[in-house]
Amino acid sequence: MSIVVGVDAGGTRTVAVVAEGERHLARAEGPAGAVRPGRAMAAAGTIATAVRAALVQTGRVRGDVLVVGASGVGRDDERQALREALRMEALAETLVVTTDIEIALVAAFGNGPGIVLLAGTGSFAVGRTADGSVRRQGGYGWRMGDEGSAYAVGEAALRAVGRAEDGRGPATAMAEALRKQTRCASLNDLVRWSVAATPTEVAGLATAVLAASEAGDPIATTILAEAADGLVGLVAGVQHGFPAGDRVPVALAGGLLAQPTYRAAVHRALNRLPGVEIQDGSVDPVAGALELGRRAAAR
Repeated sequence: MSIVVGVDAGGTRTVAVVAEGERHLARAEGPAGAVRPGRAMAAAGTIATAVRAALVQTGRVRGDVLVVGASGVGRDDERQALREALRMEALAETLVVTTDIEIALVAAFGNGPGIVLLAGTGSFAVGRTADGSVRRQGGYGWRMGDEGSAYAVGEAALRAVGRAEDGRGPATAMAEALRKQTRCASLNDLVRWSVAATPTEVAGLATAVLAASEAGDPIATTILAEAADGLVGLVAGVQHGFPAGDRVPVALAGGLLAQPTYRAAVHRALNRLPGVEIQDGSVDPVAGALELGRRAAAR
């Protein structure tokens, strides 16, 4: 039976799983493996490190099939660049490079119709109809999109703390929570931190917002509710591509949606959208990569 390696290379982390048939043999995680423009070699190095860490647990140095679903390879140029860079790593006999969107859809619905809503560092919604056509909303990065993502939540928290400091907004427990998380002694330190912070670092503030909401801070709770509405807007945009009157299944994926407090907020918001059915559980996109690998091995 073929040894298949599936990889989910996202904006927060890279996950690699080695499987033989349906049996998972090993799993390893590493830092973000998303492809940035002109940075395919760097992404390939991160992905290869995670793959080798998983393979070594099985006593192997190569797999038979490697399927990588990566963020940032929606265009042919980036996808080809990552494919060539990974080929040089010699990780498997057969290499398939596709998008994080494709593996998420396969993980959630196989070849069937439905919508996947993903919120981690970034966000997007993607749907496939019964005739196989695919429609996407979002996924444009932190400057042009990422509504309802961890980045959006973190940025909203920083803005709320700034308004509270000026008296333009209500006081919030997030001021202290953000200072603690960023190890800043004062608001001025937090300002300096925010100016230099990467999108991933800003997204990391979402955990402090979740904790503040769970502790009863109304501003944090409002931020989460508004972020959830942003995600519902993505789903509604995708839903327009489905036949009118259809009940469309919606599956949730991504690290932020694995957090119970935020997941509950998104459930409440989605329940106000007619014509959708929220699926139980969370989608693990790497399962879609493994399924694509099994299909490739069978050909």
